[in-house]
Amino acid sequence: MGSISYDFAGRTAIVTGAGRGIGLALARRFADAGADVFAVDVDEAALEDARAVGAVPVVADVARTDAVADAVELAVRRTGRVDVLVNNAGILRDRMLWKLTDEEWDAVLAVHLGATFRFTRACVPHFRAGGGGRVINVTSYTGLHGNVGQSAYAAAKAGIIGFTKTAAKELAAFGVTVNAISPNAETRMIESMPDEARRGIEALIPLRRFAQPAEITAAVAFLASDDAGYVTGTVLPVDGGLSM
Repeated sequence: MGSISYDFAGRTAIVTGAGRGIGLALARRFADAGADVFAVDVDEAALEDARAVGAVPVVADVARTDAVADAVELAVRRTGRVDVLVNNAGILRDRMLWKLTDEEWDAVLAVHLGATFRFTRACVPHFRAGGGGRVINVTSYTGLHGNVGQSAYAAAKAGIIGFTKTAAKELAAFGVTVNAISPNAETRMIESMPDEARRGIEALIPLRRFAQPAEITAAVAFLASDDAGYVTGTVLPVDGGLSM
């Protein structure tokens, strides 16, 4: 977990896509640091792991505005506040673009980019009421460079970068910082890749490996902390040097 720790006692954090991978590791990190953590995922069974690390499981389809509103309201009803939002939820529908259906395209954009917008929008009134907040969005190297078979994913992740920078400018007046990380971690998405594709990416990483999800949490904890109060609108690569 690293040598630097932060105290999030008395703060409320919402983490989406928290049933496994980076999201679950983040739920654990914030809970260990004393935060009230609301772990959002569409997979109820997966959220049992989030419950086990001390988070409140919230089953929600992040592509639906009403479900997003309900999730945020639950956190506010339970704790009276929202301080940190981590937009991590994502899905893959990898296919060459001429084979990609409208439904697959729409689903990827709705879960990655749409949910990032919906959760951020829903949290703004509570950030303003509390005098500030932290938003950390999860983007990807693919959003800047593209990847064969991932046109929808790349478009969504590129959109998150643009959204991050715009939201940072719009919300700065309210004491809200908005940043993104570009991780390269060992997750279900990476595990689903063909071995040849995986080895090809690993060969491009100067550190020659994918991060463990827990290694990503240090960067997010920093961006969520008081120490990062003057950092906003940035995209922080946590990718073993891949983006150099």
